[in-house]
Amino acid sequence: MPVKSQRTKFLAGLLLAFVLLAFFFREVDWSGLGQALGAARPLPLAGLILVTVAAYAVRAWRWGDLLLPLGRVGHAELFSATMIGFASSLLVPRSGELLRPWLISRRQPIPTSAGFATIIIERLIDLITVLLLFALCLFVLPPPVLQIEGPLMAMLTFIGAIAGAAALAALVFLLALHANAEPLVSRLERVLARAPRWLAEPIGRLLRSFSDGLAVLRAPAPQLAKIALQSLAVWLLTALGFHLNHIAFAIELPFQATFLLIAFLAVGEAIPTPGLIGGFHAFYLLALSEVYGIDRTAAAAAGIAAHALTNLPVVVFGFALLGREGLSFGRLVDSTRDERKPHDARSS
Repeated sequence: MPVKSQRTKFLAGLLLAFVLLAFFFREVDWSGLGQALGAARPLPLAGLILVTVAAYAVRAWRWGDLLLPLGRVGHAELFSATMIGFASSLLVPRSGELLRPWLISRRQPIPTSAGFATIIIERLIDLITVLLLFALCLFVLPPPVLQIEGPLMAMLTFIGAIAGAAALAALVFLLALHANAEPLVSRLERVLARAPRWLAEPIGRLLRSFSDGLAVLRAPAPQLAKIALQSLAVWLLTALGFHLNHIAFAIELPFQATFLLIAFLAVGEAIPTPGLIGGFHAFYLLALSEVYGIDRTAAAAAGIAAHALTNLPVVVFGFALLGREGLSFGRLVDSTRDERKPHDARSS
């Protein structure tokens, strides 16, 4: 991507972050905000940091199982690539999705394109898990006493029904792909055979390599069940972290309230702003103040702490582990531009 285009996207992201932060701080009592942050209990906040690191450790463990059909990768290497990748995404949104498999391909005979396929599967599994927890919160578990019944909850209930259907559709898609990955790739290769050789051959190799990354979908049922449980563990740990954050700020919400919060944050974090600034804050505030009626200033203080303390471990580990890889963040960002080039030519 041209440098000018990257700069334009970065500046657009900064502008969007500024707009979202303006909404976040609207009607917030600055004196009360400072008092709430100063009065926060440190022990639950320390627990939030530890739980966040544990969630990323489980992410790395799960990724190893997704990569298993391509090769066995040590957990230390998986954790390093995971933390560096997520740290990079805080600087350049979505860059980590390409960097993580690239980092693994530097040391293992696993093509980057095949590794990237596992990232897509990982994202889809995460989406299914978040949507299922969201639907569970809305339709199965008892609502929190503080929950506000009104037009917003009616809309959320409608969205929750759609979310449950989407999760089911995504699960059916995975099962269909599990059964038909090889025939689908063969059909696409036959279509490519009609294209010029200079175009068909590299695309065909890339497609075949990418399809290799889907091999985990053909894994035995016990391995798929293990991946599902790992995914549940990732998001329950994430929920526990937010629950500890609420305890730190004396926000009395039950544990299951964090399921809805996570669904809100999934939307906020999808907004491409540097460091997830703005989107995370605005949607954290919306969930707590508009759905559960939490005082806006207390909700803002909790949102600021949650954003800082869930990203702090990523940044610290990301920078610390760069030395192990012998790289700089500038080199990592440059690698996303070069992803079209044959990083994994040795294994094609």
